[in-house]
Amino acid sequence: MSERVVVIDYGSGNLRSVARSLERMASEAGLSHEIIVSSLTDDVRRADRVVLPGVGAFGDCRKALDAIPGMVDAIQDVALNHARPFLGICVGMQLMATCGLEHGSHDGFDWFSGVVMPIDVADKGLKVPHMGWNELILSERARTHPLFTDIRDGDHAYFVHSYHMALEISESRLASTMHGVELTAVIGEGSIAGVQFHPEKSQITGLKFLQNFLEWRP
Repeated sequence: MSERVVVIDYGSGNLRSVARSLERMASEAGLSHEIIVSSLTDDVRRADRVVLPGVGAFGDCRKALDAIPGMVDAIQDVALNHARPFLGICVGMQLMATCGLEHGSHDGFDWFSGVVMPIDVADKGLKVPHMGWNELILSERARTHPLFTDIRDGDHAYFVHSYHMALEISESRLASTMHGVELTAVIGEGSIAGVQFHPEKSQITGLKFLQNFLEWRP
């Protein structure tokens, strides 16, 4: 079945890299999905699946989304009212929290109760930002979740972040990673999912996750 997958362009994130990775996995999986990079709210509303990338500061990303008239409403409508598969990447995931504390306090979408706060590691030998390859620690729910088909505990993904999502409800965390402290790596409820790592940079694991997202029927 052909579907329209929209990668939201609001001036943040590796948009073309994400789109190319989605196109590659759609082709390899034999899917006729159309991958579109767009800043138009009408495209988002008509999408069958939506991807929200994000790079940079939480507040800057939220401000950029708010600067596109109707975009946040379109995102809420597609993800919540129509329950179409929605994936947030890096800051795109963090925006789903209640708020972010990077350079002040900024409202998130409040889809997941929690706060995006600085990574605070006691071991001063560990650097922040948390950057590079790290292992995924899958929750029990993730082991049978369609997004983790052929992804195993201990598989590696590529991270770049100084802030992390501290969740109030731990059951929303599908996977974590360790960098001195436990950090949220993947969240998911219903048709909404988010990854702190960059799947477009995470080679086999990341590409498989994107394929699973394209095939996901929540």
